[in-house]
Amino acid sequence: MDDGIRLSRLMAQQGLCSRREADRLIAAGQVRVDGVVIDQLGSKVHPLAAIELTSEARRQRAALATVLLNKPPGIVSNQPEKGYPEAVSLITEENRASSDDFPKRRIPKAQSLHVAGRLDIDSSGLLVLTQDGTVARTLIGPESRIEKEYHVGIEGNITEAALECLRHGLSLDGRPLRPVRITQTGSTQLQFVLTEGRKRQVRRMCELVGLSVRTLVRVRIGGVHLGRLRRGQWRHLASGEVF
Repeated sequence: MDDGIRLSRLMAQQGLCSRREADRLIAAGQVRVDGVVIDQLGSKVHPLAAIELTSEARRQRAALATVLLNKPPGIVSNQPEKGYPEAVSLITEENRASSDDFPKRRIPKAQSLHVAGRLDIDSSGLLVLTQDGTVARTLIGPESRIEKEYHVGIEGNITEAALECLRHGLSLDGRPLRPVRITQTGSTQLQFVLTEGRKRQVRRMCELVGLSVRTLVRVRIGGVHLGRLRRGQWRHLASGEVF
């Protein structure tokens, strides 16, 4: 079908899996389109075609792990730096939270987990590591609008003019930032709610208005909260939790 859409792309758009995972499932003959198995990579289908995964493919998808970590300062998210441990090194049985919904599930292998939305080495809080490309795309894909909430300790004079600049009108790396919800919650405390994740965005925004960040904790990503997860501990994404 010359005027159709690539099956793998359509599967990703529908949230069935990532494009890479779609290609793997197609090649394995685990995808049906309008009831017919499609196993040729690059196949195009009608945009309204009914796509179905085989029961084996659904089982494999359900087994993909997504874990939530309360990352401490001094831990790098996923880019090794000499002398500093990576976040994935904390995904051990010893650090599993007692609140984990899946206490008997095997701990995912470190090399299979990928960080979906980094925190810099000096920051702490909610970090997502996942085997599921669909989760990663939801959180950090180019079209993502998932909210990320940060509690930020500030040094400097927090003025209304500075807050207005932070909320709208700043640019980083030559590109304007999306509007940000900012609430002053104390004399030196701000709450940031972003819908994008530029490198060290909160710290760099504050620098532009003459403020500096003392502490930064991510407490929420979409509908998933850090809650009572203790620093350095992790748990699986719970049943029913949705970003």
